[in-house]
This record gives sequence, C-alpha cells and structure tokens, in this order.
Amino acid sequence: MNPRLATVLSVLFHPLIQPTYLFSLLLYYLPPEVFSYSPEGRRLIVLLVFIITFLLPVLGTLMMQQAGLISSLTLEARTDRRWPLLLAATCYTVLTVVFYRMSFFDSLFYLMMGVITASVYLTLVINQFWKISAHSIGLGGGLGILVLLHGWLPEGYLLYPIVLGCVICGAVISARLALGAHTSNQVYAGFTLGFLLGISLWGMPL
Repeated sequence: MNPRLATVLSVLFHPLIQPTYLFSLLLYYLPPEVFSYSPEGRRLIVLLVFIITFLLPVLGTLMMQQAGLISSLTLEARTDRRWPLLLAATCYTVLTVVFYRMSFFDSLFYLMMGVITASVYLTLVINQFWKISAHSIGLGGGLGILVLLHGWLPEGYLLYPIVLGCVICGAVISARLALGAHTSNQVYAGFTLGFLLGISLWGMPL
C-alpha cells in the first residue's frame, strides 16, 4: 500500500475518533423508530461523544507532549502509550457513567460505551508488555457491535454498514502493516480481541 494512503487511513480511523463514527452511524443511519430523538438531541449526543472520547484525550495528549511525558504524538513507542491510554480510559469511563445515570440516553448507549471502555482498559493492560494494535481493537470492536445490533434489530438495517465495515477493517489493518507500525500478530490479535468484546453482549435483550 502507498505510504501516503496508509497514513491517511490511519489518521481517518484513529481509535479515538471511532466512537464518534459509530454513534453517528447509529443515530443518523438507523430509522427514527430505533432511537426516538429529535435532530437536536442526535446532534447533542454525537457532540458529547466527540468531545469526551476524542477532543479531551487529544488535548490531554498534546499537553503530555509539551510536559515531556511522551516523546511523540504518534505514540510509536510502547512506553509513550501508557499515559494517553489511561487518560482515554478515564474519559471513556466518565461518558459511560453519564449514559448510565441520565435517563435521556437510551440504555444501549451505556452498554456500547461499556464495551468500548473495556477495550481501552484491556489495551492499557496489554500495552504494559506488548504493543497490541489499538486501531485494530477499535475496528474489531466497532464491527462486533454492528454485528451484535444486526442480530438484535428486527430488520437487516445494518447489513450494508457491516459489509462496509469489513472493507474498512481490511484497509486500515493493511495500512498499519504497510507503515510498519505493528506486526501481523499485533494487528490480528487486536482485531480478534476487539471483535469478541463487541459481540460479548450477545444474548442480552435490546
């Protein structure tokens, strides 16, 4: 794969932006009867997800670099990932609690965020001794959640997004390998772990 294309794919599907994509897809692609929110309510939810799961961790990572806690924003070194991952896990935990405690939000939201948050904590733990691919964990988790919802919903609303998700997963995994950011074991293990977490709620009622 062309290095420039690989870099673009890695940035576009950075793990921190993936929750925003997932919630945007569910809120704007699924029919209104699945989530009975007004357009303003949908925008509020997506904005909340974007701020807490992307903007705050990114700003915090920038501050860590300025403080000398990490050597590079790309977090290529395994040791650089510890504090940014801990910050992300904290932010994701906060959003999960907000979704759980406020009745305005659908119960599906905190279940989804709980799975996503668990994946961040697992990434943090595994990173202590092995540089597993966070991109792959996020992509696998997102695809797993879509497969899970596809089984829950009465109609095959998510069939096409799942097919597109498979294509995106393959492209981003290829990009990470082309850039030499991870070994094949690291990306495949990450994808498998993420996917298993994504479907871990199988059997629970919607």
